[in-house]
Amino acid sequence: MSAATPLAPAGPRDADAPVPLRAHLRHTGALVRRNLLWIRQDPESMFDAILFPVVFTLLFVYVFGGSIGRSLGGGQEEYVQYVIPGLLAMMGMNMAQGVGTGFNQDFNSGVMDRFRSLPIGRGSVLFAKIAVELMRMLFATVVLVVVAVLVGFEITSWPGLLASVALSAAFGFALMWVFLTLGVVMKNAQSVQAMGFLVLMPLQFGSSIFAPTASMPGWLRNFTEFNPLSGLADAARGLMIGGPVAHGLWVTLAWSAGLTAVMAPVAIHKFRTKS
Repeated sequence: MSAATPLAPAGPRDADAPVPLRAHLRHTGALVRRNLLWIRQDPESMFDAILFPVVFTLLFVYVFGGSIGRSLGGGQEEYVQYVIPGLLAMMGMNMAQGVGTGFNQDFNSGVMDRFRSLPIGRGSVLFAKIAVELMRMLFATVVLVVVAVLVGFEITSWPGLLASVALSAAFGFALMWVFLTLGVVMKNAQSVQAMGFLVLMPLQFGSSIFAPTASMPGWLRNFTEFNPLSGLADAARGLMIGGPVAHGLWVTLAWSAGLTAVMAPVAIHKFRTKS
């Protein structure tokens, strides 16, 4: 695409030569623009960001809202206040899976071979992918909030809502490094999706996102205590509608920092050395 033109070298240069920070930032910006132009040419790639928050909100509110709401001491209205912060916590995680799938497709289509032949920072390619995916996540969050308000969610704290979005983005950022690594090492996009399903489904449903954990069996309740999504969902609820925040906040930040510290170097190394 024409958006990749600014990345072309001015003259012969070793593609593995060190790239200054300023050049890294310039290359990342050019690649972000390239990815955004690709989305503009293929608007169907935004369907998941639009449909996921709509479908999940309507499904859980109108199918499970009455029964779970009664267990919360109310009804559907009570469940709306409970589940929306949980769905917001899921947003970064579900968008993270898409970055791995798209990255793998770029490898199989030969796009990444072109990028790796250019004298650009290897991290620029990965950071550009993550930046665009975070933009898609923010778009999906706006859709979620609009649908949530339509089904009766009351926003009691706008600063709390913004803090919850930032926390979800931080955890999603960390997970994206995991899925970028999978995108490099897996043979095809279907394998990345299958692995993502096996990892994400237990994390989603073995957490406090959709229902309180008090009625769960003891072994599952123990799992939810260590599940980062439970911490993220609980922190989001505390920030948005009131309640304890500190424990969930620190659990989420610790997981986010740990995953990023471990998986970001792995993803960059795998990208550099993939044959």
